[in-house]
Amino acid sequence: MNTIEDQKILEGIKTGDEVVITAFYKKNMPYIRRYVLQNSGSELDVEDVFQDAIVLIYQKLKVEQIELYASLQTYFYGICKNIWRNRLRKNNRMVSAEDVLEGVEALDPDIVEEIERNEEAHVYRKHFVNLSEACQKVLNMVFNGKSMRQIAESTGYTEGYARKKKFECKEHLIEMIEKDPLYKELKEPIEKN
Repeated sequence: MNTIEDQKILEGIKTGDEVVITAFYKKNMPYIRRYVLQNSGSELDVEDVFQDAIVLIYQKLKVEQIELYASLQTYFYGICKNIWRNRLRKNNRMVSAEDVLEGVEALDPDIVEEIERNEEAHVYRKHFVNLSEACQKVLNMVFNGKSMRQIAESTGYTEGYARKKKFECKEHLIEMIEKDPLYKELKEPIEKN
């Protein structure tokens, strides 16, 4: 059920077209806001859910073409519902785990798993940006496969100090992440009702 307009919107999301994304936001935000607020959410939750759903669609588009079996609006609403219900379920604020995909036929079977991966990445990014610039620089180089020698040359540290700095930065990041309530929720097993 890919309409031409839906394809233009998907292309706009994929290319980061601000005009398309802003128009999509204005058209769809009221539905998402109403759903989240009526289901124990706050305005901040509304923004997070909407943004996470856009990021999820963007990431899928970078890897593959999305084949819609309903309108893009229905597909997007389903993703937002699943993101929010997944969070409620993890907070034990939702009665039945079977409701997660109720009324949403347009989603891929792996969507819940993808949502969880995105939530984990969100927690990581939230705390990574709170590290010092020096830690961010060192860890970015580590994540990009740079050797300790390359890191030392780039930062002006000795190799020994670069190794120590990497260890301290990773420990600090892990400590911040593990203290985050959302991280704890993501790591808790979901109870089946």
